[in-house]
Amino acid sequence: MDFLWAFVLKRPQCTTCLRAKQQHYPYHQHSWVLGTQFPHNSACFGFMQQQSRRMNSFAAKVEEGREGTNGEPSVGPVYRNLLSKNEFPPMDPDLNTAWDIFSVAAKKYPQNRMLGWREFVDAKIGPYNWKTYKEVYDEVQHVGSALRASGAEPGSRIGVYGSNCPQWIVAMEACCAHSLICVPLYDTLGPGAVNFIIDHGEVDFVFVQDKKVIHLLNRDCKSAQRLKAIVCFTSLKEEEKDKAISLGIKPYSWEEFMHMGKENPSNISPPQPYNICTIMYTSGTSGDPKGVVLTHENITAFVRGMDLFMEQFEEKMTVEDVYLSFLPLAHSLDRTIEEYFFHKGASVAYYHGDLNALRDDLMELKPTLFAGVPRVLEKVYEGIKMAVEELNPVRRKVFGMLYKYKLAWMNKGYKQCNASPLADLLAFRKVKARLGGRVRLVLAGGAPLSSEVEEFLRVTSCAFVCQGYGLTETCGSTTLACPDEMCMLGTVGPVSVYNELRLEEVPEMSYNPLGNPPCGEICLRGKTVFAGYYKNPELTREAIIDGWFHTGDIGEVQPNGVVKIIDRKKNLIKLSQGEYIAVEHLENVYGITPIVEDVWVYGNSFKSALVAVIVPKEEITKKWAYSNGHMSPFSELCSLDQLKKYVLSELKMTAERNKLKGFEYIKGIILDPQPFDMKRDLVTPTMKKRRNNMLKYYQAEIDEVYQSLTGDKHKI
Repeated sequence: MDFLWAFVLKRPQCTTCLRAKQQHYPYHQHSWVLGTQFPHNSACFGFMQQQSRRMNSFAAKVEEGREGTNGEPSVGPVYRNLLSKNEFPPMDPDLNTAWDIFSVAAKKYPQNRMLGWREFVDAKIGPYNWKTYKEVYDEVQHVGSALRASGAEPGSRIGVYGSNCPQWIVAMEACCAHSLICVPLYDTLGPGAVNFIIDHGEVDFVFVQDKKVIHLLNRDCKSAQRLKAIVCFTSLKEEEKDKAISLGIKPYSWEEFMHMGKENPSNISPPQPYNICTIMYTSGTSGDPKGVVLTHENITAFVRGMDLFMEQFEEKMTVEDVYLSFLPLAHSLDRTIEEYFFHKGASVAYYHGDLNALRDDLMELKPTLFAGVPRVLEKVYEGIKMAVEELNPVRRKVFGMLYKYKLAWMNKGYKQCNASPLADLLAFRKVKARLGGRVRLVLAGGAPLSSEVEEFLRVTSCAFVCQGYGLTETCGSTTLACPDEMCMLGTVGPVSVYNELRLEEVPEMSYNPLGNPPCGEICLRGKTVFAGYYKNPELTREAIIDGWFHTGDIGEVQPNGVVKIIDRKKNLIKLSQGEYIAVEHLENVYGITPIVEDVWVYGNSFKSALVAVIVPKEEITKKWAYSNGHMSPFSELCSLDQLKKYVLSELKMTAERNKLKGFEYIKGIILDPQPFDMKRDLVTPTMKKRRNNMLKYYQAEIDEVYQSLTGDKHKI
């Protein structure tokens, strides 16, 4: 055992120049282990290049900031990606529209696997089936021809309503082929929002999943009467056909619509770069959804920018890469990832519809890219941590030592795959196996991922772990962290190739873009930024001022030019003693408490203390109950004062560990056994909290908690 640890903890050295006694590229030690060597002048030089790069900036300052005058806010320097320091690189002449992305790939990679899906056979989920690029292209031709035969003209709005599946993509590409505008409907939006979008977006045709037909033809969805036709992803029931006909809507099964296209072929009517590609309605945390207008140039600028960004790194994307799609296709993050995979001739496969059984899809597909919102990655992290806790003390200690050892070398600039292959072999390959065993890149987006979770996954997943930042309005990611750069831990990286970024002062929150560190509202402009909100010029003017899109997110620019998301402009509350609280930041901090499944932090200007609604982890709660002599069901356990005191003590330890200020401590809690869900309208489809709705839902219990806190003070 002593020999093993001496071997594991040995400082990596260069086998060709041991006399130098200096840090070298880690391939040397590992090559020695394998019985081979790399020459000093190639591998070591590569490491020194990486070290040099770590000391440099990752963004170029192209314009200085300026102090605000005459009531105008101060603005920080304008930053660009280093690849755009002097000028923006030329676009790819072969990629002018989203249709080019797909059609060029279909000609270049006709026999490559493009779209994968699973079917239920005898009530059991089967293996993945695949369509090639050529097969998908042929279906797109038929569906596009059927749309034109049904009366769709360039500029017509075509709705797509349902879970991610191959038919979703075929409908989307058919729109691109004929200059039609794709209007996605969130799979998880209720009939109220669907009714609004069909009417506001002036949708004429809808492709719909079989189980969503009932919502579309519901009497509350009055705007469905404007539809000319609906096309089911599979087939319609007779009563559904009758209901559609009674509303004046022509109903089609997928096969019927395909057959119509074969019988009535139509020539492609390709769009222009400035044409609208899609109107993506953001779910919003309050009010009606907003229609974000994205052009074909927005999409192609994202793809071209990602090409240029990826060219900098040794790891290249290939046609062998596979992406498991489970985030909504109506969400810009998933849409843009899929567009890039199609551009590269790679494969996209869809989860079978049950997020709770996502691991089964991972094991079956073995993807190379795993992308998720922080809550998904936090669940991965929590599952691994629980598995580690169940190890015997010796193995748990070994895991911890290997973790610290690998992390130390990663912090010195070593690539994660070279920092400790032995640690990967002994411990971390099992973590990688939880994601299917082939994952090369883990991508987080949608909201900030805590540094604790990111660091853990960087060390243990045996894959690159990167955070990105973007909105529907910026056509997906507009910043992205570089792989293997530990200096970017907790950040979302530098601004993307075809955009510019600056910070703007938010005086009411004391954020100053000219301060140290520079902080303020993130403002963006460039080729991937949206054209405006559909049929809402007033909202567009509020969001885009002097050409800069104001995101509402608060960022901090690090000395090396990368961006860190620290707050949300609208999610700031002021306590009665005058202290400002960034509730999203606190939710991220408290969210890593072992017993916490989810948390909503609340306070207002009439109270001096924060309270929270906590969704406890059922398994950990039951373990606590067993050790404390309680045998009640989970829902009843959540009403126990003893459990509330225990959860509060755990939250206090988290606050102390993260050095929170006293007024940021949670003083009272409500325990809810049910997760925050869309059924109660507490979260959006991307799991963002609807804070106004949450306040209405929990108002009575919040009042009781504050009353009890006041009572406790009187007792003191």
